[in-house]
Amino acid sequence: MNVLITGTAQGIGKAIAELFLEKGHRVFGIDRLPPSIDRPAYSHVLCDVRDTAKLPNIPDLHVVINNAGTQNEDDIEINLRALIDLTEKYAFHPGIKSVLNIGSASGHTGAEFPRYAASKGGVMAYTKNVALRIAQFGATCNSLDPGGVLTPLNAPVMEDEKLWAAIMDETPLRRWATPEEIAQWAYFLTVTNTFCTGQNILVDGGESINFNFVWTE
Repeated sequence: MNVLITGTAQGIGKAIAELFLEKGHRVFGIDRLPPSIDRPAYSHVLCDVRDTAKLPNIPDLHVVINNAGTQNEDDIEINLRALIDLTEKYAFHPGIKSVLNIGSASGHTGAEFPRYAASKGGVMAYTKNVALRIAQFGATCNSLDPGGVLTPLNAPVMEDEKLWAAIMDETPLRRWATPEEIAQWAYFLTVTNTFCTGQNILVDGGESINFNFVWTE
């Protein structure tokens, strides 16, 4: 299949792209950073997802994965508005099989920077909107909403021993996901799955179910 993934230079996007390539798919990556993947079946488009005028025409796409995002920079424009523009450009045609939006646990809980949480909450709502409209093609659309993931974006807390200990206290599985684990979920939701649609799939190691119950021993 022909697969479009945004934000493929590092982190979750790179892991998703590499998994699709390993499975024999053709991958087109869009990122404002230079490519970090060098494979015959990979094409890299050096472009900011906000710059809709420079987005290339890519015909015959089967899967669109909106992964590009930021935190505390230009959250609404990058995480939500650009995601919408890109989806409207690439996803609505008879050959499409699935769309996946990479959201965040913050969209469920609101526990983040205000604009970041709002942008990810918008992704959750837009996912349902797309699912309703893309069903005419027999295609699915879901959001994959991770909690903590071991990516460069999260380095400030990963490298702070005190903050990291506090975060682990809030995470029942006592660890964060690897990008490769999130990639497996992305592959399942876009390739293996053919019936689940319009859902916001929370993958957070149990953090959102931790109610901090305190009692005497």
